[in-house]
Amino acid sequence: MIIEALIAVTFLAALVVFVAPDEYAGRLAAALSVLPVLGSLWMWAQYDASGNALLGGSIAFETDFVWLTLGGLDLHWFVGVDGISLPLLVLTTILSTLAIVSAWTPISERQSQFYGLMLFMEANLLGVFTALDFFAWFVFWEAVLVPMYFLIGVWGGPNRRYAAIKFFVYTNIASLVMFIGFIALVFGLGDSVSSMRLPEIAQALRAGELGGFAGLNAATLKTVAFVATFLGFAVKVPVAPLHTWLPDAHVEAPTPVSVMLAGVLLKMGTYALLRFNFTMMPDVATALVVPIAGIAVISVIYGALLALAQQDLKRIVAYSSVSSMGYVILGLVAYTTYGVGGATFQMIAHGLISGLMFMAVGVIYNTTHTRMVGDMSGIADRMPVTAGIFVAGAFGYMGLPLMAGFAGEFFIFKGSFASTVHSAMPLFTGAAMFGIVIVAGYLLFAMQRTLFGPFSFDGEYEITEAPTHDVAPLAVLLLLVIVLGVAPDLFFGMIQDAVNPILTGGGL
Repeated sequence: MIIEALIAVTFLAALVVFVAPDEYAGRLAAALSVLPVLGSLWMWAQYDASGNALLGGSIAFETDFVWLTLGGLDLHWFVGVDGISLPLLVLTTILSTLAIVSAWTPISERQSQFYGLMLFMEANLLGVFTALDFFAWFVFWEAVLVPMYFLIGVWGGPNRRYAAIKFFVYTNIASLVMFIGFIALVFGLGDSVSSMRLPEIAQALRAGELGGFAGLNAATLKTVAFVATFLGFAVKVPVAPLHTWLPDAHVEAPTPVSVMLAGVLLKMGTYALLRFNFTMMPDVATALVVPIAGIAVISVIYGALLALAQQDLKRIVAYSSVSSMGYVILGLVAYTTYGVGGATFQMIAHGLISGLMFMAVGVIYNTTHTRMVGDMSGIADRMPVTAGIFVAGAFGYMGLPLMAGFAGEFFIFKGSFASTVHSAMPLFTGAAMFGIVIVAGYLLFAMQRTLFGPFSFDGEYEITEAPTHDVAPLAVLLLLVIVLGVAPDLFFGMIQDAVNPILTGGGL
């Protein structure tokens, strides 16, 4: 019942903070958010599962019972973790606490509501990464959108309402398309499944038990459902050209919300793609390998070029996320242990590094009140600690050795070059690797212009080093990026164990 306890404690903490006085809300939220961190670390230490939760593997911390029957299908409260979901669970709890601490300086209004919504969002994210019944998973998936909408729309920048509505409309339409595609599969399976449990549906699909539905034969139905669910999840990832909501959301969102958006919410899309599309329908994924790999490469190059053209530090990091998620898609479609495992590892690495970069930009903005590259120069002289961490984080984004980004990208490239799903995979991989050069270009450009050279600042504020509580979350994230880079097997071993069953059977 540890998973239920984690979710319940986080929900309860959200309620307590929501009604607490504003002056105590930030510290109280941070203190209460440590409980899920301790719980997730205990789960990691006690983890004893093996294999893939959807494909017959043993599930850790499992709870499964029927709580409702709807339309002849049993709806279960079914939660548990395997080597794919546990790392994302740990990432969620740690990043949530650090994001809450990073909000102490920039959030000065309606603090109770802000921190309450942050914890409410964390509770639903824990549900997304642990639910193994589609109905429960979908409820958590949709519930994440509500706090994010208000966090952007109430505490965001001048165009916050536009950005919040755009985020909500894009992701809601995507959820609807995904829902229709997945439910069509369930109807196509007919009596082959008696519940919405994801393992039951996954194994029935891979066993070829899908029949026709709505005039479509089984093969066509599966292809249509794959495309619908892929598009639905791809908006959340996001991949080009479905990414246009992301820069607006990031630019208008306060820094802690950007941290959660890039660090965890984008991983909901790639996690769902792995669980649903690439686990349940590998035959369709390999049949569509060329367009999917093409989308991945376009996302890598296009996102990197857009980042290169930006002057706003936050937009640079935001567009770089589009590029990084392209690598994840490329690893997934490679269908090798290193490819799919590397994509899963890269979700963790990118969550840490993007969180670090957004926090660093936020700390600079808190002091200078600008994010524009042309407005400042040489601020490393006045903010040496923040600048040093920013540089280290940028090196992590570039994929320098001994940092988490290097390990993730190395695994993906190794797996993609070894892929046998299509003879063109090495070409796609080679093209995607040019993204590394562009990433280095825009990050070096941003660092050289803002951090180094003669000090210059086009503003009226005094530039001094950030307070300890602003720098501390950056230091923790940097430490985690280095630890995972030096010892990637802290997670990669359990990830490989959960990924390997995906690569067998099911038409592969």
